[in-house]
Amino acid sequence: MSLLQAILLGLVQGITEFLPVSSSGHLAIFQYIFKVNTDTGMLFEVMLHLGTLIAVCVVFWKDIKKLFIEGIHLLADACINLKTLFSNKFRHGNDAYHRIVTNAYRKFVLLILVTTIPTGIIGIALNGVVDMASSSLLIPGICLIINAIVLLLVGSLPGGRKKVKASGYKEAAAIGIAQGIAVLPGISRSGSTISACLALGFDRNFAVKYSFIASLPAIIGANILELRHLGDAVSSGGNFLYYIIGMIVAGVVGYVCIRIMMYVVSNKKFSYFAYYCAIVGIISLGFNFFAK
Repeated sequence: MSLLQAILLGLVQGITEFLPVSSSGHLAIFQYIFKVNTDTGMLFEVMLHLGTLIAVCVVFWKDIKKLFIEGIHLLADACINLKTLFSNKFRHGNDAYHRIVTNAYRKFVLLILVTTIPTGIIGIALNGVVDMASSSLLIPGICLIINAIVLLLVGSLPGGRKKVKASGYKEAAAIGIAQGIAVLPGISRSGSTISACLALGFDRNFAVKYSFIASLPAIIGANILELRHLGDAVSSGGNFLYYIIGMIVAGVVGYVCIRIMMYVVSNKKFSYFAYYCAIVGIISLGFNFFAK
């Protein structure tokens, strides 16, 4: 991989991660057409996602900080309740339990956890399929067209008023399923999760926030899984430096695109991205069948 390729892939990741056009699909297309070899499996792609994760943390820093603090308190109360359960059951105590969900941020933490469970299960189950699907343009092309159809169907929805307090755990699980399916190259993670949120009646601004914050555990999990390639990447010398540069480019561009996406969702501009995905999907299928 050259420095120019790393920068271009960082640009592709930063632009497409938060716009509903599928970053994984575009990366697969770019790598296939330009014969980019990262030598370390999915590590480079995961590092690009790490750059965009940092962008999410910067934009939603206040919410993420509050979620982290309340998550620690929630865990502490859960441990206290577990201790109380054993005390009441085996020592015949009669101690009161602590209330777990005491505010909106604590419920938000639980909603994100519920969303993460089906995402993780589907992601692990489809891990081998994703590697195979990215080896040609057939699956990315088909998935981009499916993504376009979903955006057209959901983009016209008025959106609802649901925020944290009105949201349920079944809805959180449904969003997790949508996010899990989005590991397929060509299915946009932000597009699928925001579409699921809008279909479930979420407030438009809250749908964007939920989608991007819900991506954090999935991206962190993917980074942990790909740490096994870190030694190979470091030993490759220059390539690893290019990985870092690509990650920084993805983060900076991603920050700008988060702001753009917030405007897009608020103003119902999904149709433009739907047409774009359809065109790119058709072109990808054309390359797959005729550019041998």
